[in-house]
Amino acid sequence: MTTERVYTIPLRDVKNVPRSIRAPRAVRFVKEFLQKHMKSEEIIIDSSINEKIWERGIQKIPSKIKVKAVKNDKGKVEATLDSN
Repeated sequence: MTTERVYTIPLRDVKNVPRSIRAPRAVRFVKEFLQKHMKSEEIIIDSSINEKIWERGIQKIPSKIKVKAVKNDKGKVEATLDSN
């Protein structure tokens, strides 16, 4: 049985860190958010999420990002950028 959910992850709290580390911190924040909400340790983030966060450089991250997370039977979560 697979579980599929769409999350809008707020990244505004990440903007309170120094500008030079915002994008890497945002990627880690997305991973931590999914670990907490999907209750899984094994999270695989698709390159489309990474590219969306890094789109405008290291300093100007988006304020929120929409992600589709799919958890398979073994507890592995794969996250992709939601197109809607």
